[in-house]
Amino acid sequence: MTMKMGVCIVVDRVMKLRDYQIEGAKVAADSILKYGIHYLAWGVRTGKTLTALQTAKELNCKNVLFLTKKKAMGSVQSDYDKFGYHNHYNMTVMNNESLHKLEDNDFDLIIMDEAHRLGGFPKPSKIAKDLRSRFSYKPFLFLSGTPSPENYSQIYHQFWVSSRSPFAHYKNFYAWARDYVNITQKRIGMNMHNDYSNGKENEIMADVSHLISTRTQEQSGFTSEIKEIVLYVKMKPITYKLCKELLADAVVEGNEEVILADTAAKMMQKLHQLYSGTVKFESENAAIIDTSKAEFIKEKFKNKKLAILYIFKKELDLLCQVFGEDNLTSDIDEFNNTDKHYVGQVVSSREGINLSKADYLIMYNIQHSAVSYFQARDRLTTIDRPKNDVFWIFSEGGIEEKIYKVVKSKKKYTTNIFKKDYNR
Repeated sequence: MTMKMGVCIVVDRVMKLRDYQIEGAKVAADSILKYGIHYLAWGVRTGKTLTALQTAKELNCKNVLFLTKKKAMGSVQSDYDKFGYHNHYNMTVMNNESLHKLEDNDFDLIIMDEAHRLGGFPKPSKIAKDLRSRFSYKPFLFLSGTPSPENYSQIYHQFWVSSRSPFAHYKNFYAWARDYVNITQKRIGMNMHNDYSNGKENEIMADVSHLISTRTQEQSGFTSEIKEIVLYVKMKPITYKLCKELLADAVVEGNEEVILADTAAKMMQKLHQLYSGTVKFESENAAIIDTSKAEFIKEKFKNKKLAILYIFKKELDLLCQVFGEDNLTSDIDEFNNTDKHYVGQVVSSREGINLSKADYLIMYNIQHSAVSYFQARDRLTTIDRPKNDVFWIFSEGGIEEKIYKVVKSKKKYTTNIFKKDYNR
């Protein structure tokens, strides 16, 4: 009886796949049969995972490899089980950083979640090299809401992992870039180097658009609105004193520890840490300097269920100190089923997890990258949630607002921008 009831529930849930997901899966399957590749470039929370699982069913796959981030693995496995795909094919779900541990190569389809992570250039990333060496001859389904979050040069290595890439006739990125990138020069240290970050959008998309299907949240029936609110916190005098001394002298020496910022990159990092209340010393030890931001959050959002995203490891210790470790969790299931607040690093939490149980999303600090900005801010969004409030907590006079203005425009906050901002 239990098994029959379970089957009924599964069948019922399969029927609840949205029409656009079923149609999207058919389009993806047709593309894979014809070209060996398809890219679901659908917006955040539009249902890429289920569409990918349905695509494998459309292709009559027997064995599927689904590569995703560690925190998203449970959600992928749950969808696979609940929607009955285990009745159609076997699936291995794996953290893409652990691909080297995989012994089996016998897969009919490789699903690469958050495929933009393959887009590093001019050299391919380790995961890109691993995928190409093991599975270049296999069919690929790529998933990402942001295929080129900062520039179109990020497209090349995503397709490079497949032997059927539309750019397969190019020996490497450098050869490809001569045709598809506006190559300029930039200074790094004392030397000038080629800058490959200005990919030619029209030329690139002309050659890959037939492999990509897009879908926005609006097209998928989302009526929710993301409202971003920036709140400013006056930090303690010690924070401003340390930042001022560091900017003036590039070093702050204490009785036992030293804060050293002898390069622009280190100066940017130390200010980024200090303005949110922590710092990592030259000795590799770290310290909590100022709890003002966390205390502000605790008081401002009293009696609310929060999801709080931070950047630096020591910031987690700071949040635990102010909120109490027993009131925080980084486990999604525990967050969903208790009154605890969720805490997670921006990079590990920006993809593949649903934080919609929170009343508000609190950005304790801000990442330099555009992909972190666009994906992290969307963690509350679901099709039936009308309003998503995202609060950015910035220190008064700090570096966070400068970073915010840049990443909102789909750019990365680089050391060159930092040097201009601070007249270095």
